[in-house]
Amino acid sequence: MWNATRKKWLPMMTTALLGCLLLNVHADSAAASSDTHMQRQIKPAAEAKKQRAADMSWVKLHKQFPNAFLLNGPRHARRVALTFDDAPDSKYTPAILDVLAEHHVCATFFVVGTRAAKYPAMVKRIHNEGHVIGNHSYNHAVLSTLTLTNYKKQIGKTDTIIKNIIGYSPHFIRPPYGEMLPQQIRWSEQAGYTIVNWDVDSVDWKNNPSSAAVLKNIKKTLQPGSIVLQHAGGGNGQNLSGTLNALPKLIYLLKSKGYELVTLPELVGQSAAR
Repeated sequence: MWNATRKKWLPMMTTALLGCLLLNVHADSAAASSDTHMQRQIKPAAEAKKQRAADMSWVKLHKQFPNAFLLNGPRHARRVALTFDDAPDSKYTPAILDVLAEHHVCATFFVVGTRAAKYPAMVKRIHNEGHVIGNHSYNHAVLSTLTLTNYKKQIGKTDTIIKNIIGYSPHFIRPPYGEMLPQQIRWSEQAGYTIVNWDVDSVDWKNNPSSAAVLKNIKKTLQPGSIVLQHAGGGNGQNLSGTLNALPKLIYLLKSKGYELVTLPELVGQSAAR
């Protein structure tokens, strides 16, 4: 009985086993093909991302646009420019202006269009107290993600707002996060703008640092001709008291080391107005 049953089922079991093996081979082949396809997709995407980062390298951009994309001023003179991004707001900007006035220091403020429209009196105060105003985009956009048309809109809208308040069109642009594309710089240069980033980052935008941490960050890369990045306007939940408290100490430190504190036009020899 068992032998008869075995003879009956053995061919069926063999067929099923062969089917499973063939199915597994097909599945493995499909998986391998899928993996290869994914690798082919990932590789160009990774290469494109790497190329994009290379295209936005500050060193490369400065070499490509030596007069229109700046990171610092001349190194032969002991001069430093203090710059403040994300102005104006109603809390930190006036306090920073008070400190600068007390120490007779003029700086450069990069203004966001929407904030300038909200606090025009503060923009006027910055200007009236001898500071230089630059363009920091309309709504703090990541400019490197925009088309050239939308980039022009970001700059143009802010330009109009600032000009209506202080009477001149800013010559200097600082892109939020320091990111720009070559074609954006090329158009900016042709339109009469200069892009200015920095070579000293106070990192006052990250994790609400203490004044000691802000000063330590600045001293790391400070040298003659440096452009120092700080912030004069806070975002949601951002505390810039470290920047504010560090500022008098920074001014004293720089002066004690023989540095002259100047505006960007004085540092790089270009006009404040376009």
